Amino acid sequence: MKSVIPVELPQQSYDIAIASGGLEQLGNWLIGHGSQPLKLGKKILLVSSPPIFKHYGEQAIASLEKAGFTVAQCILPAGERYKTPASLQKIYDVALENRLERSSTILALGGGVIGDMAGFAAATWLRGINFVQVPTTLLAMVDASIGGKTGVNHPQGKNLIGAFHQPKLVLIDPQTLKTLPAREFRAGMAEVIKYGIIWDAELFEKLEQSQRLDQLRYLSDDLLQEILTRSCQAKAHVVSKDEKESGLRAILNYGHTIGHAVESETKYKVVNHGEAVAIGMVAAGQIAVALGMWEQASSDRQLALLEKTGLPTKLPGGLDIEAIAASLLTDKKVKDGRVRFILPTQIGTVTITDEVPADVIRQVLHAMQQT
Repeated sequence: MKSVIPVELPQQSYDIAIASGGLEQLGNWLIGHGSQPLKLGKKILLVSSPPIFKHYGEQAIASLEKAGFTVAQCILPAGERYKTPASLQKIYDVALENRLERSSTILALGGGVIGDMAGFAAATWLRGINFVQVPTTLLAMVDASIGGKTGVNHPQGKNLIGAFHQPKLVLIDPQTLKTLPAREFRAGMAEVIKYGIIWDAELFEKLEQSQRLDQLRYLSDDLLQEILTRSCQAKAHVVSKDEKESGLRAILNYGHTIGHAVESETKYKVVNHGEAVAIGMVAAGQIAVALGMWEQASSDRQLALLEKTGLPTKLPGGLDIEAIAASLLTDKKVKDGRVRFILPTQIGTVTITDEVPADVIRQVLHAMQQT
């Protein structure tokens, strides 16, 4: 099965290719087997993490070299806690050692953390070189690899250091999900459910009809292909309308406002990104209910789907509610000191507002504490 989804942008359009077995054809895709020749230089710096490189590194490099590319590699530790300027420096060091030029390419083979760091390195090395995303986690496939957001974390907040830098290609090979740990698969499903809430009510209903969503093996190939395709179509459409997040694109942050605060306050060691987003979606849903914007029944449906996927729906134990409230003010989306929330009005539709009283936020967070 294969599908190609265009991301139409004023200056640099590109394709999202979903192709089972595509990793074996990686070199051919970079030569230009998509809708347009990519015109890349011969030097490629492949950035990955140890577990991903162990599974897929040799296969990727062999395909690239067969297509005539010269490949260097930079292997970085996996995990959000390593998404730092120090890790970025390692990419720069390898880029310098291998004399990457402006026609060269940095290729991210891995999850969202690797993609974000490799993308920011590509955005800033020689003031910007080519970038290719080959995501190997569900979360990266449906979200992080698409749209050009790149960056690293600051100790005081997630993704505070970053740039928009669009890839030349996103190549998704669903076969790589077979080695994805179950917890990471569930984390990716949080972003899939997010698309159901913000954009695609039909996708949400299809997920509701599935008996189990907590492990890849319970999904048919057809359902997985539909999940990937519909999620990527949703993000591609939103990014095409609003590349730099001046308006519509903000809806993609549903669940992320409180989710990022939870990640930050737990030092990225307790919950992963998808788990934090799930917690944030529950909170956003309950805030919308408290403000009379969303029906409790719809919030209950969201909660039930997240629980069926095996995602957390309560705050981690021991979290200080006031610390979370304070952390919200460091979020990138704060404007004029007001926290901006994405809140659902019905399944498939959300709205953007900064009119959320602080006492409502605290009330919801207290109700989400573990008993």
